[in-house]
Amino acid sequence: MKFRTLFGAAIGLALSATTALADVTVKWLHLETDPVTLSAWDDIIKQFEVSHPGVKVQTQFLENEAFKAKLPTLLQSKDAPHLFFSWAGGVLKAQSETGAIQDLTALMQAEDGKWQKSYNPASVAGLTFDDKIWAVPYKMGTVSFFYNKELFQKAGVDADKIQTWDDFLAAVKTLKDAGIVPIAGGGGEKWPLHFYWSYLAMRNGGQEAFNAAKAGEGDGFKSEPFVKAGEQLKALGALEPFQPGYLGTKWPQALGAFADGKAAMILGFEATEKNQANQAADGKGIATANLGRFPFPAVVGGAGKVTDTLGGLNAWVISKDAPKEAVEFAAFLTNADNERLQAEKGIMIPVAIGSEDGVKDPLVAQSAKQLAASTWHQNYLDQDLGPAVGRVVNDVSVEIVSGQMSAEDAAQQIQDAWELE
Repeated sequence: MKFRTLFGAAIGLALSATTALADVTVKWLHLETDPVTLSAWDDIIKQFEVSHPGVKVQTQFLENEAFKAKLPTLLQSKDAPHLFFSWAGGVLKAQSETGAIQDLTALMQAEDGKWQKSYNPASVAGLTFDDKIWAVPYKMGTVSFFYNKELFQKAGVDADKIQTWDDFLAAVKTLKDAGIVPIAGGGGEKWPLHFYWSYLAMRNGGQEAFNAAKAGEGDGFKSEPFVKAGEQLKALGALEPFQPGYLGTKWPQALGAFADGKAAMILGFEATEKNQANQAADGKGIATANLGRFPFPAVVGGAGKVTDTLGGLNAWVISKDAPKEAVEFAAFLTNADNERLQAEKGIMIPVAIGSEDGVKDPLVAQSAKQLAASTWHQNYLDQDLGPAVGRVVNDVSVEIVSGQMSAEDAAQQIQDAWELE
């Protein structure tokens, strides 16, 4: 018998474990189709197998919707994957309550928490329920404003001075006065507009308000911070900041409007620079030198911080009967060197400490820097609160901004949906 370091030298966390002489196959289930990502993963697998003789990593693929539909059944079968993808949030919490996945807390916190401390703290926090860590962080993303520098200059708007929500509303008015559409909106799919309500709720209430609402304390999602978020969104809508027909505009069309210079701003993902170019009429869109970015502004008097971020959080989950080699591979896949490698290929914004320098694109690097300093990372609400509540948030956000619903009624609908979840 021999003993092996559990997480490899890159993490430096040693755990003595007897290694079986028989070959071990790690079954890794994912839903990735991007050839660049798959190529990088193949290289990482080869490195891992070389350093772990007798261990094979077997990749398994399921399409996105099939993954969601089949995973619960798979986890209760003899064909359960050892390692699988997660969006975190409510789904992960529900999985943690079934006994189908491993509690990684002891492993993460061994050796004074060396493994846990190798990741962005906000990413670990987002995978923690009841003080237990249920997944290995993989990547993060954040939503922020992107703007056309030329249009801002034409209107006399200084993006650096947009620090508060009031500053933002003033910028919207100034752009309108200059004859420029302030924001490209995608109301046709609804979810692009829920980012405004989500962020405003975060800025008003902070993490404590969200935790209290989810715990059923006080007035829940009917409490003041959530109502105030609706009121502030309603005030934005009253300024008519979006392009004509925005309520029927889908996200790719909104990106195209922004890319073609028909709106000065868009609230979007970290990959907005690439995505807007893909949707531009000329196939090029706004040049990098003419594209700027700033975080969602603070709310004066709000409990939230401008360093609180909203966006995706993805991770790898270990099933209950997985061999320890599955944990070793998850740690290897997400160590600083391999996260940097993936970041260099433009695959993701990494979560491993020290790998941020792998992000080469200047605007994506800004998002990476913001995430590295995140004081609280709120996962998308349809992930955190569940898809049913997420749909209600999407619906009421559109109703509020278009002037068809009051902030109080919106908060009531979200609370009602949460109580039914």
